[in-house]
Amino acid sequence: MSGLELQQVIKRYGATQVIHGVDLSIEDGEFCVFVGPSGCGKSTLLRMVAGLEETSEGRISIGGRDVTRLDPAERGVAMVFQTYALYPHMTVEENMGFGLKMTGHPKAEIKAKVDEAARVLKLGDYLKRKPKALSGGQRQRVAIGRAIVRGPEVFLFDEPLSNLDAELRVEMRVEIARLHQEIGATMIYVTHDQVEAMTLADKIVVLRAGRIEQVGAPLDLYNDPDNRFVAGFIGSPAMNFFDGAVGEAGAHVPGLGGVTVPAPRVAGATVTVGVRPNHLRLAEGDSHTVDLSEQLGGVSYHYLTTPGGEKIIVEAHDQQAPRPGSKVGIAFDPKDAYFFDSGSGLRLR
Repeated sequence: MSGLELQQVIKRYGATQVIHGVDLSIEDGEFCVFVGPSGCGKSTLLRMVAGLEETSEGRISIGGRDVTRLDPAERGVAMVFQTYALYPHMTVEENMGFGLKMTGHPKAEIKAKVDEAARVLKLGDYLKRKPKALSGGQRQRVAIGRAIVRGPEVFLFDEPLSNLDAELRVEMRVEIARLHQEIGATMIYVTHDQVEAMTLADKIVVLRAGRIEQVGAPLDLYNDPDNRFVAGFIGSPAMNFFDGAVGEAGAHVPGLGGVTVPAPRVAGATVTVGVRPNHLRLAEGDSHTVDLSEQLGGVSYHYLTTPGGEKIIVEAHDQQAPRPGSKVGIAFDPKDAYFFDSGSGLRLR
C-alpha cells in the first residue's frame, strides 16, 4: 500500500502562510496532478511531501505511515525535477545506479535494477553513453530511471517537461503515461500546463493561493467545475465569460448578442455566464467584430470583440475564416452555458 494522505497541512515562512490547511487523499497507484498558476503553492506542497520543505502544521502519511517529521531519505519517495541533474562524467548506467551504490547495494542487484529500468524507459542502447551524448528527452528519461531503480512508494515529478521543446514535451508526456501504466506506482506530478494535467491524470488537484479549489477526474473538472476559477483554468482555449443580469425570463447577456438564456432562479442578481469556445459557432449577423483568425488545419480559433468590448474565442472545425475587421454573429445551445455568482465566483446550478 503506497497511498498518500494530507491532513490539514499548513506551511508558513515566518508570519507568511502559503499553504492553508490542505486535506487530500491519493489512492495507491493513482496518478495525481497538482495544477494551478505560478505561485499557487503546488511545488511547495510537493516539496513538503518529499520532506524538502518542513511542514508547519498538519500530518503527511505515506502507506499509512506518518512521515511528517521524517528525513527525505526515510519517506520512500523519489523526486524528478525539471532540471536533469545528471553527473556529466558518469555514463547513463552509472547515473541510474549511483544512488543504490552509495547506499551499499550489491553490484549484481544494482545492475539488475538498472537493466530493468532501462528496458521500461527504452534506454538499453544508451547505457554506456554520457549525458552530453543524449537528447533532452533521453536525459529526462535517465533522471526518471534513477528514480525507478530506488523502488520508491511514491514518485514525485516537479514540472519535469518544462525544459523540453514542444515536440519532446508531447513525446515525454506519452512516455510518462506509459510508465505509469507499466509499473502502476503512485505518482504526483506538478505542472502549470493544464493540457498535461488533462492528458496524464487520474485525479487533478486545482490549487490557487495555497488552497485547493477542486479535486476530481479530468473530465469531471472540465464538465462540472465548482467555480469560475476552475472553469477558466481547465480547458484550452479557456472558457469565455460574459456579464448577465437575471430577470424572470432568464439571464440577459449583451456579450452573446443580447440573448436571454434560461438561468438558475436568482432573479435580480448579476451573474457571470460561461460558454466554452467549442460550444460557440459563427452565425449570420453583425454583433461581433473579428480581430483575428488562427487556422491550424483541423481546427480554427476566431478571436472576436463583443459589442461591450469583451474579448472572446470561437472554435471552429472548418477552414473558412472571416476577414479581420468584419462583422459576424454568434450562436450556441443554451444548455451549454454555465452560471457563476459574480461576487464569489461560485457555480450556480
